[in-house]
Amino acid sequence: MTGDERVREAMERVPREVFLPEDVRGRAGEDRPLSIGHGVTNSQPYTVRIMLELLGVQPGDSVLDVGAGSGWTTAILAELTGPEGSVLGTERLAPLVSPAAERVASLGYRNADVIAAPEGTVGTPDAGPFDRILVSAEARTLPQVLVDQLDDGGVLVIPVEGEMLRVRRTGGDIATTSHGRFSFVPLIEG
Repeated sequence: MTGDERVREAMERVPREVFLPEDVRGRAGEDRPLSIGHGVTNSQPYTVRIMLELLGVQPGDSVLDVGAGSGWTTAILAELTGPEGSVLGTERLAPLVSPAAERVASLGYRNADVIAAPEGTVGTPDAGPFDRILVSAEARTLPQVLVDQLDDGGVLVIPVEGEMLRVRRTGGDIATTSHGRFSFVPLIEG
């Protein structure tokens, strides 16, 4: 099975509507971002698929999901890592954390959790390193603190100044490739 097929199947197994507020659940099948309140959205499925394909999650991977929002991507990542992997979703907006964690748990994902993002930094430096890091908010520049949280061979996918970047760490070398223009809410850094 290709990575694209794995992503498609994982997205099909995680019902988007569960991660949406009641008033927009009927629109879960729309290929567009949908508001989850507090000025943030549940990302467009097309965009999520592209990001996950670029991320290349493998069974057993340790994954950090920065800007977990509703918890939808955290659950999809849990599908991709399988029970032998782990996913840690972080969210800066406090009112979103508990509902996201509850939704992920309600679907039976014991390999995933959503927590409040630690103050003063991006990601969770004390919990790494990670095989994969997904960022669902737009940074002004590539955050070195996230690159530092990658394990050797790790991959980071992040929108920076509207451009989707894939960053791969190999030893001390960092390779960055660009994969098109996308629009996201701003990343809260620090």
